[in-house]
Amino acid sequence: MVHDTFHDWLAEADKVVIAAGAGLSAAAGYDYGDAARFRELLPALYRLGLRSRYLLGAALPPDMMWGYWAVHITDIRHGTEPNPLYRRLRALVGERDHWVVTSNVDGLFARNGFDAGRVFTPQGDYGFLQCTTPCTRRTWPSAPFLQRVLAAYDRESGRVRDPGALPVCPNCGGDLFPNVRVGPEFVDDAFMPTGGRMAKWLSQFQVAEPLVHSATAPLSQSATQPLVRAATAPLTGPATTPLDHSATAPPAGSATTPLTGSATQPPTRSATAPLTGPATTPLTHTATTPPAGSATTPPTPSPTTPLPLLVIEIGAGFNTPGVIRLPMENLVRHTPGARLVRINPDHPATPEDLAGRALSVPVRADEFLAT
Repeated sequence: MVHDTFHDWLAEADKVVIAAGAGLSAAAGYDYGDAARFRELLPALYRLGLRSRYLLGAALPPDMMWGYWAVHITDIRHGTEPNPLYRRLRALVGERDHWVVTSNVDGLFARNGFDAGRVFTPQGDYGFLQCTTPCTRRTWPSAPFLQRVLAAYDRESGRVRDPGALPVCPNCGGDLFPNVRVGPEFVDDAFMPTGGRMAKWLSQFQVAEPLVHSATAPLSQSATQPLVRAATAPLTGPATTPLDHSATAPPAGSATTPLTGSATQPPTRSATAPLTGPATTPLTHTATTPPAGSATTPPTPSPTTPLPLLVIEIGAGFNTPGVIRLPMENLVRHTPGARLVRINPDHPATPEDLAGRALSVPVRADEFLAT
């Protein structure tokens, strides 16, 4: 019955938003907590007692840390094999007008048939490195740096034998780090144009006020405002800075194509760490969310009401709920006739005030979307 409802809602939808968290890439085979895969890829770190790609707080020397990054990112971000689950999802969307927003930093959407220009990745992309200072707003493709690391990497010891192979900032000679959200040093310039275009697309659903603050809103907000920041942030930096990764994203299957992070969220300093800023300025306006049954709660649409928008949320839990989960609830809440499908084996609950417009699917995406 749940399958039937999902396919009925999808058939009735004119437009689709796919909102994905780490659970989607985990279901696709990129599970950061897979100890067996960790042992296979990084035997030296496994012998040290580590069991997960989440290396938050691991005190590793730079050569071992870069050995880890090179193996991890190359496996998760720079693979060229098509992924059946992502391909299935692309086929389900078909020719419908759609956008993707994901906290994953693995490029799996763009590598599996989705238009990179319509995939908003507010948490960054393992496909690029940035200066940790940062001394510049410029970022660099990660593949060439990681290839040099791997050429000097000793798998058994987990160490990079040539210190000269360790990545350094081409601009200042300082440390480099994956271009993913870890704090205020995150260089997000390349991702914000895509977020701005998504915000503009969302404005057709008359949710501009709930979802996109005015141009006078402060730009240093919490991580719950990826679309707000995208719609209002000025793009600063040298003229040579690649400001929009999506515009230059390689075609699916190329060696340099986009990638997961949390299969998706990075280890040492999580890629999903919230931005600094007030936690009370969410993209979701929680203060104005109407209680279930209140007079301002959007009514369940009648059979003749247009159903323009279906939000398919997959694998978004509570590590960073303000990036995917809460904004998607509010998007549906403030869009008449919109519906939410939440595919999540661990956190499938949906808000009471969305009764009749939200479908809870308490299974993994690979199981549910297989049929």
